[in-house]
Amino acid sequence: MKISFVIPAYNEERIITRCLESIKRALSEGTYDAEIIVVNNASTDRTKEVVSRMEGVHVVDEPRKGLTRARQAGYAASSGDIIANVDADTMLTPEWLPTVMKEFSENPKLVALSGPFIYYDLPLFIRVLVKIFYAFGYFFYFLNQRILHAGAMLQGGNFIVRRTALEKIGGYDTSIAFYGEDTDVATRISKIGLVKWTFRLPMFASGRRLQKEGFVTMGVKYAVNFFWTTYKGVPFTKEYTDVRVK
Repeated sequence: MKISFVIPAYNEERIITRCLESIKRALSEGTYDAEIIVVNNASTDRTKEVVSRMEGVHVVDEPRKGLTRARQAGYAASSGDIIANVDADTMLTPEWLPTVMKEFSENPKLVALSGPFIYYDLPLFIRVLVKIFYAFGYFFYFLNQRILHAGAMLQGGNFIVRRTALEKIGGYDTSIAFYGEDTDVATRISKIGLVKWTFRLPMFASGRRLQKEGFVTMGVKYAVNFFWTTYKGVPFTKEYTDVRVK
């Protein structure tokens, strides 16, 4: 089973190397059929130059700015049986890749897999609040998928989809700018097969957006867009702010 890592990147020259090194380190610890694709999404900094210097990384240009457009471009350029949607400010944990391969190999009905972020650069108190937030999210994921059959939950930047399932739902909805893009995929792909969200698939991530906008504001935005996208079919929030490492 081949895995394609797709990493959208808009002005990520300062941080993307850590992400790519974590992927390459994980791949070196086993025998994997894999490819790494970075989508240079209208960057105006040295992102493309930095990434192009890294061996084993393929760069795809998507001049139309937008997260879902970048995901779609990476998906179109990929050839893997499963597609790992990884953000540029994340890093794989040691157990991440073996867990992904095991889950998809053992369950042919699994169409999407996801897990939480560990915000490595935020204070302990905030990380505890995030875990509580995830606990509430897991409750609604279980309710929606197992009881109401109204969708599921994926963590944007830490989710993997089966290629055949993504083809059946027509790929990513490029009309969505940012918020709700993961819930949109989860809702549509859950109609085809099993979507699994597990605490056994954590990934390190920068808390830069949470730090910029605040825990309460971010929590409300994600919750509202989760429910709005699940039950209304479109995100509530149309605009978003670019947050980058300075």
